[in-house]
Amino acid sequence: MREDARDAANRVNEQRLWQRHSEMAQIGAIPGNGVNRAALSKEDIVARKLLLSWAAKRNYAISADGIGNLFLRRAGTDPNAEPVMTGSHMDTQPRGGRFDGIYGVLAGFEALEAMDEAGVTTRRPVEVVAWTNEEGGRFAPCTMGSIVFTGARPLNDVLEVTDNEGIRLKDALAETLAATPQVKPREFKSPAAGYIEAHIEQGPLLENAKKTIGVVTGIQGLRWFNIEVFGKTDHAGTTPLALRKDAVRDAIAIINALTELTRDAQDVTRFTVGRMLVTPNSPNSVASHVLFSVDIRHPDLKTVTRLGDAVEALARKAAQFCEVKVTPTLHDNPCAFDAQVAGAIENAATKLELPHMRLASGASHDAMYMARVCPTAMIFVPCEKGISHNEAENAAPADLAAGARVLTAALIELANR
Repeated sequence: MREDARDAANRVNEQRLWQRHSEMAQIGAIPGNGVNRAALSKEDIVARKLLLSWAAKRNYAISADGIGNLFLRRAGTDPNAEPVMTGSHMDTQPRGGRFDGIYGVLAGFEALEAMDEAGVTTRRPVEVVAWTNEEGGRFAPCTMGSIVFTGARPLNDVLEVTDNEGIRLKDALAETLAATPQVKPREFKSPAAGYIEAHIEQGPLLENAKKTIGVVTGIQGLRWFNIEVFGKTDHAGTTPLALRKDAVRDAIAIINALTELTRDAQDVTRFTVGRMLVTPNSPNSVASHVLFSVDIRHPDLKTVTRLGDAVEALARKAAQFCEVKVTPTLHDNPCAFDAQVAGAIENAATKLELPHMRLASGASHDAMYMARVCPTAMIFVPCEKGISHNEAENAAPADLAAGARVLTAALIELANR
């Protein structure tokens, strides 16, 4: 390890990093120490302004692209060199925790500050990015900011997406961008020399193995769908069951059929219905319409393809009384990360004498899309009992700082290549 990288890693300030998490957690705070900070919401705007205020004090260059991704740049000695990037997201689940996503942004920012305080110079610029709408909790699909940035989907494909209240992403995005007029515009798919994303594990493997650092080797594949069931509203007390077109009844039948499809004795397959909207949503009426989400994941390409390809036909077969519409919303194949970037992370953990292990990610991250355009890998740190997407989500200050130290050293190595 370079001596300047070791010096900068040791300048990571555990107390400062923890305090910044505490400040961010107040924006959208909910009972139980949780956070509800939806993408492109008023709370998101406040969080963005706080991050930008810290960047301004350090004189980092700030920019944003057309989907609202924020970029904070620490200059390198070669202004023409492609930057090394790090970051994650600032939005949360509706009943989310204090560390999912925001840790990667704050660890990246702490890395820049540690470099400043150690007087480190790098050939390449180093950038921290805060991706827009990674969670997909308000606007589907998830990882939207990185999808659009990397060119996997054009911006126009997502502008008309609406949230549960009918608000268009286009309008929420315009309001968010207008709130930070000092930010310079940036083009999509701007080049990068590498990307490292730091994140809490969102699972129990590191904690159970008593390891501080996870060197993440890849991400499992996923298929997302919206399934709509179209029935007919009738009186709940007078309409015979045989005459009903009950959308909830058929939705349940479809979900049961998909549960059987994805049954896995090895417990590797993941199947989730996490969102359901019922119309008219009245206890005294037969439901006329149900929309629900389907999330299927598996690390093997053939398996996730087979399961995803079976969804539509199975849904139509399971529905006995109503019409069905199946809309694919996201399709990500399994992703393998770059061996050299993962090696830089592992080397940093070794030199800093931090216990570590290699593992794959069960959750999707923006790193999955960045891996399509530049060498990419991830750093995981433990979270208590593996709990995430939950108000009880927790992480130890020392583990967060350790991850930031590894990130700092690895970024310096990549930025001087």
